[in-house]
Amino acid sequence: DYFVFRVNGCITSAESVLITQQSHEELCRVLNSNKVRSNQQKLVVVSVSPQSRASLAAKFQLTPLDAARKLTAFFKKLGVHSVFDTTFSRNFSLLESQREFVQRFRRQNEDKKALPMLASACPGWICYAEKTHGSFIIPYISTTKSPQQVMGSLIKGHFASQQHLTPDQIYHVTVMPCYDKKLEASRSDFFNPEYQTREVDCVITTGEVLRLLEQEGVALSDVAPAPLDTMFSSVSEEELLSHSGGGSGGYLEHIYKYAAKELFGIQVAEVQYKPLKNKDFQEASLEKDGKVLLQFALAYGFRNIQNLVQKLKRGRASYHYVEVMACPSGCLNGGGQIRAEGVSSKDFLQQVEKLYESVRTEVPELNPRIEELYEQWLGGTDSEKAGEMLRTQYHAVEKTNTGFNIKW
Repeated sequence: DYFVFRVNGCITSAESVLITQQSHEELCRVLNSNKVRSNQQKLVVVSVSPQSRASLAAKFQLTPLDAARKLTAFFKKLGVHSVFDTTFSRNFSLLESQREFVQRFRRQNEDKKALPMLASACPGWICYAEKTHGSFIIPYISTTKSPQQVMGSLIKGHFASQQHLTPDQIYHVTVMPCYDKKLEASRSDFFNPEYQTREVDCVITTGEVLRLLEQEGVALSDVAPAPLDTMFSSVSEEELLSHSGGGSGGYLEHIYKYAAKELFGIQVAEVQYKPLKNKDFQEASLEKDGKVLLQFALAYGFRNIQNLVQKLKRGRASYHYVEVMACPSGCLNGGGQIRAEGVSSKDFLQQVEKLYESVRTEVPELNPRIEELYEQWLGGTDSEKAGEMLRTQYHAVEKTNTGFNIKW
């Protein structure tokens, strides 16, 4: 869908430059510079998305844990100092999204655009929304940062202070399933003017990791594994942890369960989905005594997103929350993922999904490290710093033919 959005005028020439500035070649340049200028080294941190890890595991026929250990070893051999897992930062995104939804639900009578709350973790969708529907759609979009950008805040904020470094002394790279994550990292909202540095300096796709491996002449399966860095990783005794609810982060599922309990005192063990026109548009409803209490939906892919926006414009969207993702089948099928070879795309995607779902799930609320960081790093869940580090804003982009008047 990266290409779909580009065709529809959402990727401009100026943004294409931003994409080319963030590449595996750029990472190599920084690592080589570190070797030459040992007295002015940057601390290089790589944060890997679980979707990218699953794609690489499928490619090299590894378990997700083996892939994580071998990726850690590979990056460190290149000169990377720490390798983390963005599943960790997604805990913050899920918890913030849950709280934000309940706040919006409670004020829906005063604020007509409080609901439906629309997910904000997909930059392809955000790009389309800001440029095509601007001020109409923006109030509906969740203000919670994506896991990538929460990880950026965590690395350039808390981690930097723990290492007695300033944010500009760290070079932070993320491995993502999506090209549009490069645009997200380049937004001015995620730039620190005091230190003239971005929260995420460089985004490389899963496919670019594969090119890095090829460049070094190694297969991931042949790399000797290394212990995982556990400071900011969802690991327990060398066991990977993830979140339930699908390959796009499980936002719908977590918010649904939390809202059911918080708003109505109902404990939901498993969310039941009802497919509509296709598997990329599904609904989930919470009912009691014949009354619908919560109406949620997921809308994946450009066509379903367009239908959703049209429903909103006509006042016919009865949803309280929608998990919106630009790519059909969600993030596991992102434009930056590894493409199938020797098998059908459908079979390979199923393999990636199976590996992704094989990782044991954790509940964000029960992660003591997250609770600890809310207090130590942010000063509590309702603090001003928590708002600065975990929330963001959006901007209606004026339509232009030059492609350079972009408010990123």
